[in-house]
Amino acid sequence: MKNRKIALRNLAVLSFLVSCFIACDKDFADIDSDIINDDNATHFNTTSRDFDVIAYTKSLDPVQTNGLPVNLLGVYKDEINNGLTTSSFVTEVESTLINPTFGNNVVIDSVVLNIPYFSTPTELEEDGGTLYELDSVFGGSGIKLSLFESNYFLRDFNPSGDINDPQLYYANMSTGLDFIDQSQLEAVPIELLVDDDGETDLDFSNFVPSPLQIKLTDEAGELTGRLVPALRARLDTTYWREKIIDKEGEPELSNANNFNDYFRGIYFKAEAIGNDGNLSLLNITAPAANITIFYKRDSDVEDADPVSATYVLNFRNNRVNFISNSFTIPNGNETTGDENLILKGGQGSVAEIKLFNGDDLDDDDTNDNVFETFKNEFVVTDADGKFVSSKKLVNEANLVFFVDQSQVDGDEPDRLYMYDAENRTPLTDYFLDNANTAFPSFSRINHLGRLQRVDEDPTQDGIKYKIKITEHINNLLLRDSTNVRLGLSVSGNINLENNTFLFDVLDGTEAVEGVPVSSIISPRGTVLFGNNTSNEEKKLYLEIFFTEPNN
Repeated sequence: MKNRKIALRNLAVLSFLVSCFIACDKDFADIDSDIINDDNATHFNTTSRDFDVIAYTKSLDPVQTNGLPVNLLGVYKDEINNGLTTSSFVTEVESTLINPTFGNNVVIDSVVLNIPYFSTPTELEEDGGTLYELDSVFGGSGIKLSLFESNYFLRDFNPSGDINDPQLYYANMSTGLDFIDQSQLEAVPIELLVDDDGETDLDFSNFVPSPLQIKLTDEAGELTGRLVPALRARLDTTYWREKIIDKEGEPELSNANNFNDYFRGIYFKAEAIGNDGNLSLLNITAPAANITIFYKRDSDVEDADPVSATYVLNFRNNRVNFISNSFTIPNGNETTGDENLILKGGQGSVAEIKLFNGDDLDDDDTNDNVFETFKNEFVVTDADGKFVSSKKLVNEANLVFFVDQSQVDGDEPDRLYMYDAENRTPLTDYFLDNANTAFPSFSRINHLGRLQRVDEDPTQDGIKYKIKITEHINNLLLRDSTNVRLGLSVSGNINLENNTFLFDVLDGTEAVEGVPVSSIISPRGTVLFGNNTSNEEKKLYLEIFFTEPNN
């Protein structure tokens, strides 16, 4: 009896599953396309086709570089373009105290610049110290660094625009209307402190970021603390006494507006000293990034020892990167597409992709263009070309970009970012994919696949990137979306695009061009095979996997 009950139960389950498949067959247009394949469907045929695209390199005019989440400082050797990328920046500073009272008989102990690097702890030492690996430093050769007090006033608002229009600044030291004078940025040198032995904490004439943990000691040389690796150095105290301490009670320090006009900012300047260098990404608005004046003053208690105090200058959000290349990147062919696509972060280049010849629905009722032919193959439309019902279901749609290893040096970016180049927004697939805020390099990898490398070894050469645009294609077919141009760029952090429209590009026309912020903050680049290559195995296509009923 027990065996008979089990058999009857299994028969009921089987009958239910069969009825489900029959229902699926009847309701073809409502099937979730992701669950149909050759292994589980007998009434359907699953196959794929490649569709031609047009893809070309687009060299960027000056890109907007104010408001970046991080800033680039240094010189990057670009092996692909056989040249150097140099990045400097200017930033406003703000006082933590308004109208400060420093006290009597002020003696400055030290003035310390501190900007932590992005780093990861790798090992704990026996003495309690920690070994670190720097995460966002590219290259290891020396560069020249200089600090200056800037006399250029960074405006919050555009005086030539509408009310509350923000002032935009660009990589070429321009506002779009005028240029920033280099002499204003280098108004007053800010020197490092030279000790009694004629040494400075850092060698700014041949500077290389250090991954070493920073040890803090007292006057007796005893260890008092440890800090993560940072661009940290003592500055000459004379300048800061005259600039800050001696201004106690003066209008310059009495309120924030006066202070911003009095101390307009600090210019961090990088210069090459050879045919190589290093470039760092710096989060200069991090809590530990500041300039601190350590000083002693008389105690308010009679005959007591002097009191230690600090005055802190933080870096403000109003800051601008200046990025220049020693090379140029030519524009590609928008009509036929390119043999190779050159992508370069910062002040570099992107690729643009036209699906279905860049066509969209038109008013010509006698001839179907490429897009209309594609749409008619997959869906039934009305007289206006609008969706009525499905003929075929799209399971997956991909653009696969193969790396041209004959032209790259193995330093390719792990991630690329695809976007709507006309509306300056992410694709729908971006928002439907899973974000990883803890590890951005593994965020939204279903849509924006990571670089596949030889033997899946991160030290090996890159092979290809697979960009999945299934929802974008379904929007074209089922929701009558416009067939827009797509953009493709390198990306330093995919997550930055979540709530950010593209940054502006100064192209001198009325066209509204943009570039992803995650591309601006990356110096890296790569070369991909385009649609016009003779290498058929690595030629760029739009590949679509779809399901249609067996008639």
